[in-house]
Amino acid sequence: MSFTKIREVISPEVLKDLYPLSAEATAVKAARDEEMKKIFTGESDKFLVIIGPCSADNETAVLDYIHRLAKVQEKVADKLFVVPRIYTNKPRTTGEGYKGIAHQPNPEQAPNMQEGLIAVRKMHLHALEETHLTAADEMLYPENWPYLDDILSYVAVGARSVEDQQHRLAVSGMDIPAGMKNPTSGDFSVMLNSVTAAQHSHSFLFRQWEVQTTGNPYAHCILRGAVNSHGQSITNYHYEDLVRLLSMYEERPHLKNPAVIVDANHNNSNKKFAEQPRIVSEILHSRKVNPEVAKFVKGVMVESYIEEGSQKIGEHIYGKSITDPCLGWNDTEELLYRIAERV
Repeated sequence: MSFTKIREVISPEVLKDLYPLSAEATAVKAARDEEMKKIFTGESDKFLVIIGPCSADNETAVLDYIHRLAKVQEKVADKLFVVPRIYTNKPRTTGEGYKGIAHQPNPEQAPNMQEGLIAVRKMHLHALEETHLTAADEMLYPENWPYLDDILSYVAVGARSVEDQQHRLAVSGMDIPAGMKNPTSGDFSVMLNSVTAAQHSHSFLFRQWEVQTTGNPYAHCILRGAVNSHGQSITNYHYEDLVRLLSMYEERPHLKNPAVIVDANHNNSNKKFAEQPRIVSEILHSRKVNPEVAKFVKGVMVESYIEEGSQKIGEHIYGKSITDPCLGWNDTEELLYRIAERV
């Protein structure tokens, strides 16, 4: 019943020295960050689409997918702002199962977080430098943020983490948009409390330092559905849900940049990945019928990969998810063009 030290892992400073961001990539990120922030402030009416695999388990396939996204982004750049999901840490409800490339660079081998951190930075770095698309990742471990703070343009805090103090405080020190998901209970107040905490300044311990943050004015909500006491999925992407959340924002005038992203998968789809285009269509309709909802709903999240569905670890089907099932590329490309036509 104790901790066993396995190895001392590489520091963020050393990892960044080994795999630095080029001057060109740094400029690309700065421009992308500025453009995304304007979406959240309302200065830009582009629609945000955060899209990609449930888990980024294989660099070759992930980069292949993001290259495809980049070609679509070029064609819809006047309407959409596409952010690839490169999710390298996976929360597990029971603690069992594949926890992402940060834990296991090879899903069929034993965990090695030293190699995992290296694999994570290399994948994000290569994606940015090859495609000029900055990515989103889930912040499962707040202490991992310094390994990617010069690369990421978006961070999501998951349903199981959103009530955690350290997650909220870490987001308050980020200079990029960060989405706080509703908890699995579906309680909007918990989510809004998290946004409030993230937007404020705090002093706390972080990686052996006492730090002071400025607050993150781009912290916002993500609706991802919920689970009731019987383990059944409860959706929260409907028009009435969006209006209710908007009214709760209005009751908290201290919050900056009211915004919500709607996750079309997870409990909103009951993990039925093929439902995502239908759900996105309903969200776009809700924006169409109410100008205030249109300004409030900044984008959607979609889980998609090259091959649709999912596979078990060890099946080795190229570009197919080893965690939650995803849309395939053909349906993804069609969905992106349909979104661009309707926003």
